[in-house]
Amino acid sequence: MKKNFLGILFLGLFCIVFSTTAQQFKLIEQGYFQNQGVDIMAFDDIYPEGHQGGVSIIMHGNRVATNGDIRLEPTPGQWQPVPKQRDRKLDMAKNTITAQLSFPDSSRHMTGFNPMIYPDLVFNYTVTVRGEGAATIVTVDLDRPIPEKFLGKVGFNLELFPGALFGKPWLMDGQTGIFPQHPNGPTKYEPANYPSMGNFKPEGKANAADLTSHGKHYSPIIADDIVSEPYAIGKRFTVRPDDPYNRFTIETKGTDLMLYDGRMNHNNGWFVVRSEVPAGATREAIKWVITPNVVNEWLYAPVVQTSQLGYHPNQSKVAIIELDKRETKRDQPRLYKITENGEQLVIASGNNEEWGQFLRYNYVKFDFTSATDEGLYKVKYGNSESSIFRIARDVYDRGAWQPVLEYFLPVQMCHVRVNEKYRVWHDFCHMDDARMAPVDYNHIDGYTQGASTLTKYNSGDIVPGLNIGGWHDAGDFDLRVESQAGETYILALAYESFNVDYDATAIDQLSRVVEIHQPDGKADLLQQIENGALTVVGGYRALGRLYRGIICNDLRQYVMLGDAGAMTDNLIGNEDDRWVFTEDNPSRELTTAAQMAAAARVLKGFNDTLSTQALEAARELFEITRLENRSRAAKIHAAVELYLTTGENKYKQHLLDETEYIAQNISRVGWYVGRAEKKMGDAKFTKAVREALFGFKNELDKQGAETPYGIPYRPHIWGAGWDIQSFGYRHYFLHTAYPDIFGAEYIYNALNFVLGCHPGLNTSSFASGVGTISATVGYGLNRADWSYIPGGVISGTALIRPDFPELLVFPYLWQQVEYVMGGGSSHYMFLVLAAQQLLSQD
Repeated sequence: MKKNFLGILFLGLFCIVFSTTAQQFKLIEQGYFQNQGVDIMAFDDIYPEGHQGGVSIIMHGNRVATNGDIRLEPTPGQWQPVPKQRDRKLDMAKNTITAQLSFPDSSRHMTGFNPMIYPDLVFNYTVTVRGEGAATIVTVDLDRPIPEKFLGKVGFNLELFPGALFGKPWLMDGQTGIFPQHPNGPTKYEPANYPSMGNFKPEGKANAADLTSHGKHYSPIIADDIVSEPYAIGKRFTVRPDDPYNRFTIETKGTDLMLYDGRMNHNNGWFVVRSEVPAGATREAIKWVITPNVVNEWLYAPVVQTSQLGYHPNQSKVAIIELDKRETKRDQPRLYKITENGEQLVIASGNNEEWGQFLRYNYVKFDFTSATDEGLYKVKYGNSESSIFRIARDVYDRGAWQPVLEYFLPVQMCHVRVNEKYRVWHDFCHMDDARMAPVDYNHIDGYTQGASTLTKYNSGDIVPGLNIGGWHDAGDFDLRVESQAGETYILALAYESFNVDYDATAIDQLSRVVEIHQPDGKADLLQQIENGALTVVGGYRALGRLYRGIICNDLRQYVMLGDAGAMTDNLIGNEDDRWVFTEDNPSRELTTAAQMAAAARVLKGFNDTLSTQALEAARELFEITRLENRSRAAKIHAAVELYLTTGENKYKQHLLDETEYIAQNISRVGWYVGRAEKKMGDAKFTKAVREALFGFKNELDKQGAETPYGIPYRPHIWGAGWDIQSFGYRHYFLHTAYPDIFGAEYIYNALNFVLGCHPGLNTSSFASGVGTISATVGYGLNRADWSYIPGGVISGTALIRPDFPELLVFPYLWQQVEYVMGGGSSHYMFLVLAAQQLLSQD
């Protein structure tokens, strides 16, 4: 009996010790605290403007909070001051992460923050995050007390992801509440200094009042003047008390916690928990105890990743299965066919590959290429399964690439009205483009005008001929020359490569009206190429050089959501007109020359006048643009396209003269040089190019083997979808020019990545409206409605440093769900057309 008692006592003590050990936040070698399925990251991310920074909490596979740091507003926006991180140290023995920071970070003024907004507020501080049992302790030590006039402005904020909280409960001491779907008053007015985009001294007759848009359409009170009253104030705050997978508690050991709704003054805001720094405080000015609930023995559920659209029968087919790295059990993947009688097992065992770890997960690859019968399918792994997808010869023939051409490109068109039957996507817009930008000026979106306008126009002058053609950048409505010319180029090469004669839209550049799903007897792709060339060539002819960009002149215009027609009054010469910027940039000028030379080829016979003007501009840019070492690749690009367009020997000779440089930089230039090399017929040049390409192929294969997705993919912060599409697009030209060196698999793998075979819990197709499940909340003109534009392709899965892949359903994260011009959707369309072409040849 005594032995049994001692045994039970020992077992009980063992369980207590084991339980205590299991419920501890320990600093691990990846540089963050981990307690089973909960991670606390601290100052590893570097993008607070994008809600990636400071202290972050990941609970059971989902990021629930971020940006835990000192800020100068209760609910700061994109352009408010951020601290400068000077140092970050890990102490494994003490179980701490310590970050040294300073306010302000004057180096970030390029994003719109003027450090002189708070000229008297300068201080250093230390944030220490320590794992202590089931909690993490966050303390903030200042090097000096906060000046009295800034009390109430300086506080420690933690942002809560709103998309997962709508309709969910919270507790604050004795108070209760539900996170609302939309922000609710009351509000309070707090005078704030904020960055302005006006108040410059222009050249010539225009004055500052003429060139700023405060007054006519917009109130001078902007977002940070008005904030919400806190929903609650207290000492102990619990998020999601109803949900063990998302419940966590914050307890303050000092000043009160306040719960704010950041959407009150910024549509893209998050919920914020904040404690203000008290008067006179330095050591432990802020001290929080954060205690997330840890579900014992939780494991990340397997995620089965396949193309949301499906596969051609001749295509290789591989499902990627993402697993918790702690999971040791392995199930057998199975392929099922969906029939009128239900599911039918097709492949019970296959070519399974234990790939290994990438980022924070382990991966298994399931090859079901042998399945070629047409039909509906899904892959199951244990209790997890993929979306239903098709295997069919016509899988890319309808509703695949077409939405880009039917919806996205028309909707993005500038200087027109866009209708879709009963719907108006946007009204006539920016008919008052544009006025010359002020000199010595740095725009909030990164445009810089130097000491001269580089044209015959003075600042404030009306520049005629800029109110035609082009596409809006999906987020900001601006026209960047690289986006306009780049989009035109991709579309031109698509027309050339695939001879797309598809007509579903009426585009009338004279009446400025676009009608979606109303054919007009003209190839839509040619009309879109024309639309891009009109703005680039028109700008060149109007200014005597390329524009850098055309963009709104005021912050209130810049953050506008909705109808592009509401940004200005469309009357030329008013204070709300957009500005046109110029620059001296040889690389961009020569790249644009290449792009316009290609556009000239395909526009010939469709719009001969514009074709001639595009070629004239390309020729002139090739001749007059100064050559720098960093622009050599761009000049080679221009020579390639001009040679393909004209066949003239001088462009061929330029390529021959650059043989050595081409060979040494084949990874950059090979994809476009290959097309010219085939036409040139020079044996020595061909030999040099081919030898270099073999070395490039070996390096490419090494990088492709670094991930289970079979493509070069090294995530940083932004979603990598656009880069991977661009890689696949370039690889098409390598494959078609040199099929004996480069296979087609990278093209298919890049396409599958975009269509759903990518890391993380969210396996949506990046192409909105394409596939079984797709990104139907995107960062486009209708993002305030949590909606999407069909055929828009989002940036995709981002990296929360150091190792967490994330794709949230939230319309305001530009690094995850933004649509852009210059490759976002057009590269995707090109990839689908490439797959359609290549697979039909097998």
